[in-house]
Amino acid sequence: MLYVSVKTVFSIVFRILFKLEVIGRENVPEDGPLILCSNHISWLDPIIIACTVNRKLHYMAKSELFHNPFLRYIFNSLGAFPVKRKRADRKAIRKSLELLDKGEVLGLFPEGTRSKTGKLLKPEPGVALIALKSNSPILPVAIKGPYKLFHPITIIIGKPFYIDESVERKASKTLQCHSNKIMQNIGRLLGTN
Repeated sequence: MLYVSVKTVFSIVFRILFKLEVIGRENVPEDGPLILCSNHISWLDPIIIACTVNRKLHYMAKSELFHNPFLRYIFNSLGAFPVKRKRADRKAIRKSLELLDKGEVLGLFPEGTRSKTGKLLKPEPGVALIALKSNSPILPVAIKGPYKLFHPITIIIGKPFYIDESVERKASKTLQCHSNKIMQNIGRLLGTN
């Protein structure tokens, strides 16, 4: 209930404060598991993406945000769950796989943090690991434009794709290579690749 209320309020706010344009909304599958991967330029990214997709999103959020009981309640109500960044967080990976197994949408920022310059950062290998273990399609999404009042923001939603399973699944170099390909897909949407 809180998810729908927050999404409705922010949808109105974003349309008033920003010239929000969404391209490719038809590329979002209506059902089934999905890993939505986007570049990350602002703390508003999860909210603005949720406002443009007609399915509930579940995001990983840095574990520090869950230390405050009020914030923990809000994030849990919005479908977020904690992840310990900069290391393999098995609990967060398990939670991701459980959500995908139930046919939910998992929102990930492969870079693992916000880009202060807007340029794409090196992705973490965990996104490829989750995609391979779940055999879920990846939906690349690009956010273009600064979050400045009355300036245009464009959300570009690409076509879903799968990671090629024919290669070795667990080699860290292979996982990094697959994560790089995911970022390349996002880069193409941004016009940087």
